[in-house]
Amino acid sequence: MTPAIQSLCEDRIDGARAVITEVCLEFFGRAPVDFEDMWDSSHYAPPSGTFMVLMDGDRVAGTGAIRRIDGETCELKRMWFLPAYRGLGHGTRMSEGLLAFARSAGYKRVKLNTSPILEAASRLPPARVPSDRAIQRRALCRLHGEAPLIP
Repeated sequence: MTPAIQSLCEDRIDGARAVITEVCLEFFGRAPVDFEDMWDSSHYAPPSGTFMVLMDGDRVAGTGAIRRIDGETCELKRMWFLPAYRGLGHGTRMSEGLLAFARSAGYKRVKLNTSPILEAASRLPPARVPSDRAIQRRALCRLHGEAPLIP
């Protein structure tokens, strides 16, 4: 059975936190320091935001979110997948669903902040997230980009 992308609900919060922690430890050698925004409904709650999880049965295997920046701009956030679920198209499916949400919420632009260590994020097609031309190195450890949402 193909893992399903579903909304984060209270009984999946611990699983989402575990995925994000495991992947952060894998890539950065430390747990994330900014978990608190995940549980603040003003960041990811509809109608201006959403937090999705990739579910394989009862197991959270990946996460992704849209967070409001302002009335026209949102940010693609929290795209983390356990190793066994990478390279199988789940990230593409998640980003497509999240950006469809962003369009339906009326956003005109999407931002992406990521680390060069996370090469899959830099490979997302330009139609889905900021293009390579839009991404600028503003700090040694982060890539920042913003691009219009394509209808």
